Amino acid sequence: MIRLQTPDEEEAVTFLLSELIELPPALRFLEFELLGSSLLNWAVAAAVLTVAHPLLRLLISLLAGRLEKMALRTPGRLDELAASLLRETKGLMVFVLALWIASLTLSPAWAGRMWMLVQVAILIQGALWASRGVTWVLERYRLRQVEEDPGVATAVGAMGFLGRVAVWTIVLLTALAALGFEIGPALAGLGVGGIAIALAVQNILGDLFASLSIIFDRPFVIGDFIIVGEQLGTVEHVGLKTTRVRALSGEQLIFSNSDLLNSRVRNFKRMDERRIVFRFGVQYDTGYERLRRIPGIVDEIVRGVENTRFDRAHFAEFADSALEFEVVYHMLVPDFNSYMDAQQEINLELYRRLEEMEVGFAFPTRTVHLHVEKLEVPAGSDASDAPEG
Repeated sequence: MIRLQTPDEEEAVTFLLSELIELPPALRFLEFELLGSSLLNWAVAAAVLTVAHPLLRLLISLLAGRLEKMALRTPGRLDELAASLLRETKGLMVFVLALWIASLTLSPAWAGRMWMLVQVAILIQGALWASRGVTWVLERYRLRQVEEDPGVATAVGAMGFLGRVAVWTIVLLTALAALGFEIGPALAGLGVGGIAIALAVQNILGDLFASLSIIFDRPFVIGDFIIVGEQLGTVEHVGLKTTRVRALSGEQLIFSNSDLLNSRVRNFKRMDERRIVFRFGVQYDTGYERLRRIPGIVDEIVRGVENTRFDRAHFAEFADSALEFEVVYHMLVPDFNSYMDAQQEINLELYRRLEEMEVGFAFPTRTVHLHVEKLEVPAGSDASDAPEG
């Protein structure tokens, strides 16, 4: 007959098991208690752990494989994300979960301790899943937008960094709260400490916030050709503190983000078309009729060049040694090489047409007039004594 001799729940359960399971004399040593549970319970827990751990790993692997097969038929959907998250499940998380299942065969105190450990492990694994989810979503966004805007890679990298920082901050505070810590004083201390740190590293923080301004305002993106002061080159990387530009001569220029944001930046990649102004001069003996024909000739030449739009050509001024003409036209494409090709074609054709008209290009000349006065010899003096010249 079973008699419950004590009101304590833990002792009652132990007493009930000892009455139900009658151990042979050779195994009576399994009734010896170790850390609040008998050796028999510890043996059962070890057996449960040995079975539960591989079963959980197998279940996760099978489920992930199934989702991956579904994702092959429909790439980019949530089943691909779910499969990726399952593959991201850490072995330590699975082991802790198996430990908790095994602890259910021990005393309630041990089950409670293991449950607290499981909560912390779930929070950490949840943070890993959240980080992976943020990366997955942003990567899909980058792949869709990168052809339209190469600078989206920079924005995606920064948003991913900020998202992961936010996730891990929330997880840390939640884990501390789950472990019984008061996070209110900790938050206040972090606030005061954050102010002190911000004052100490204000230059670094200035560059950090400048990088965020560059990323979200996008005055330039990766691949843009920019001019900053006397330096020019192609943007290669926008980091949290510096921006790196590849100069035309090959070296890498490194700008502080805050300095770069405070500078006047000329972005040639954003230029829809290029306005070109150039001058040339002809000789003063060209003649009136030929001077009147030159603007029309320039008009014909420019209109005949691809990707150009003629604006004007005028006889601008009487210069010191030339009759100056000023020409304005627009390149319909911003590419610099295309502009130079067009300008070369215009120059060559202009030279040919003016040569046919027998009009010469002017070059700097100066006419020097020398006036030699005749030296008078006083009367009565010997002319041989006068100086020569």
